[in-house]
Amino acid sequence: MDAPLAGLLVADLTQNVAGPYCTQILADMGAEVVKVERIGRGDDARAWAPPYWGSESATFMAVNRGKRSLAVDVKARDGLGILERLVGRADVFVQSLRAGAVEELGLGWARAQALNPRLVYCSIAAFGPAGPYRDRPGYDPLMQAYSGIMSITGHPGQPPARVPVSLVDMGTGMWAATAILAALRERDRTGRGVEVTTALFDTALAWTVFQTNLYLATGEVPTPQGSGTAMIAPYEAFPARDAWVMIAAGSDVLFAKACEALDAPALARDPRFAGNPKRVEHRGALIEALSALTRALPAEDLLARLAKAGVPSAPILRVDQVAAEAQTEASGMLIPAKHPRLPGYRAVGLPIRWNGERPPVTRVPPLLGEHSAEVLGELGYDPDTIRRLADHHVIGL
Repeated sequence: MDAPLAGLLVADLTQNVAGPYCTQILADMGAEVVKVERIGRGDDARAWAPPYWGSESATFMAVNRGKRSLAVDVKARDGLGILERLVGRADVFVQSLRAGAVEELGLGWARAQALNPRLVYCSIAAFGPAGPYRDRPGYDPLMQAYSGIMSITGHPGQPPARVPVSLVDMGTGMWAATAILAALRERDRTGRGVEVTTALFDTALAWTVFQTNLYLATGEVPTPQGSGTAMIAPYEAFPARDAWVMIAAGSDVLFAKACEALDAPALARDPRFAGNPKRVEHRGALIEALSALTRALPAEDLLARLAKAGVPSAPILRVDQVAAEAQTEASGMLIPAKHPRLPGYRAVGLPIRWNGERPPVTRVPPLLGEHSAEVLGELGYDPDTIRRLADHHVIGL
């Protein structure tokens, strides 16, 4: 496959999840990503363990494939010079340092643009450049709490629940990658660099678009819906005899088909359930009636009936079951790759195809400083200088 971003160089001064996920997307698309890390400990996510995969953090490995690691002390004068030389040659610079830190370092947008007028400069922040919280740090669970996501997650009457996947972090990484791609197109059109910014809080707010619209439209405060959604019924998990099954009858036609599949056609004619607005209004009675029917059937039988009737439904699987599913295998999303330390290594791939092909794993997640000498050589440093920098602890090898 011809990688769409082949030939582009990305200087990656990010850590944790949002920034690394952004740059992993760019790497999967073919960009050459140099991950700039602190000497000694590197990205904080290297210590987010257990679980380990071999001797490496499984969390770090999840969002750092396709990159080379350059370990450097950017607070040292020679170290900053290395970063400036890298940024001067890069097409894209992505940074997610704490608010104001990149300016303190001397590599804010104005300085970076002076070094490289064609640079696409992306900053990933917690709260963005404005507002009373602009200087505060932020992590995914804090944003789920502060944005209202946790107030609508889980079941009514139970403690607030965080969505276990890092949807704010990873969503911000996706937005950053999207903005970078648009900025590259603008740069190609104008010949000038572009500064783009995104923030965890902005992403968290964007994910609540349905609930925020509900509040703006009605003044009603959204509440937890369990496995369901406030505006559609039936559209949630139902108990079978031996498991739980998700049923998404999102239209009147599908609701009628679900009733037929459950040998209860009279339910579809019940005035309380005539049309989705009525079903939402009488959700409690509807769920009680349907649950009495689904609970009498084994999950396999229930799913077979719904599938035959054309009603969207799915078993609620554990992660190990998903990994073993035939559809997962057919999707090609779990990509095997040769790993020098981990036999049987597989990565969760980029959910995009070009001309029918999914991007392969080009590099496994790097060890800290694994590519320092290689990258410095490409930046024009001779072997003696590289050794001197290592001896003075400016770089880590």
